[in-house]
Parts: sequence; C-alpha cells; structure tokens
Amino acid sequence: MNLISNIDISSVDSYSPLAIYDFSNLIYRYFVKAEIENYENIIILCIGSDRSTGDSLGPLVGYKLEPILSTYDNIRVLGTLNKPVHAKNLEEKIDFIHTEYMEPFVLAIDASLGRFDKVGYLNIKNGPLKPGLGVNKKLPDIGHISITGVVNISGMMEYVVLQNTRLSLVMNMAEVISKSTHIALHRYTREEKEKKSKF
Repeated sequence: MNLISNIDISSVDSYSPLAIYDFSNLIYRYFVKAEIENYENIIILCIGSDRSTGDSLGPLVGYKLEPILSTYDNIRVLGTLNKPVHAKNLEEKIDFIHTEYMEPFVLAIDASLGRFDKVGYLNIKNGPLKPGLGVNKKLPDIGHISITGVVNISGMMEYVVLQNTRLSLVMNMAEVISKSTHIALHRYTREEKEKKSKF
C-alpha cells in the first residue's frame, strides 16, 4: 500500500463514465513510451492483502486479470486473492521474478492513501512502486510502470483506515484497472503484430 505525494503522475477518476476508456488509453501510452515489445516477458505484479478491504485492490485486480491474460504466452499475473503478494512475501516474489523470467518488464499495481478529494482516483506513472510507504513499512521498490488506486485518506491510523474502506469503492477501482489493462495490452500486442506482418 502506497502513499501518494505530489509527484507528476497521470490520473483518472474511477467513477467517471469514461474511466475505462481514459485509463486504458493512458496505460497504452505508457506501454508505447516504455517500448515493452523489447522485453521477453511482461509481469503484472498485483500487491496487497486479501485480509484488509482497502489493501485488497491489488489481489482483486490480479484475480480479475489472471484468467483473461492466461492466453498470452509472455504475460504473467502475480498476486491474486488465492495467492496474494504482500509485505511478508514481496522480496521472495521479486527474487522469483528475476530468477524465472528473462528480461522481465514489470507493471506493479497497489492500493494507496491520499487526499480526501483524490479518493477513488487511479494513478499511473513511470517508475517503481514504493510498497508499504503508506503504513510506514520499508519494502523494496518494484516496477517499470506503476499503477495505484487511492482507496482512502492518509494522515493517521492508516491500518484502521484501510480496514474501514468501502468494498464497493475497491471493487469498482479493480474493475476499471483490470479492464483498462486488458484493453491496453490487447491493443498494444495487436498493433505490434500488424507492424511485424508488414515486413
């Protein structure tokens, strides 16, 4: 779980009627900029715990994406409701990624806390996540691109705040992130195939 600061990021309100359209376009643009076709494997690392409503955003996204993306040869989803990636096993999973996969590109997804007026917003940026920052834990940074969803307000008693986050909010955000990621990946891989077929 992350804490959102004033860094330069792109964001979308998950309750906007055009949230999936807008966020999928943002993700696609970040994929293009990162030139993900140059990586042998794409890892979607969904961080969080199924034991806390607010922190369950990552595992819910992983749960929704895993069956959809299983048809892709070079895309793997780590972190689901059944097998969450959280503070206690994150370092082990990062080691696993770099041991098992050649040249992996990592898209990291996690919940975050932020300002009251940003609750419900989805953020994407170049660069790694800093997991655990919002609850004062020191965990390894991970990800070439990172997506966070602001599930509640930051400031005090972060653990209590996460436990008292509305499930409907987290479910909606997970739906937007998973559908947007799938659309962006489908569009990107389709366009890459079309480019190769022209040569």
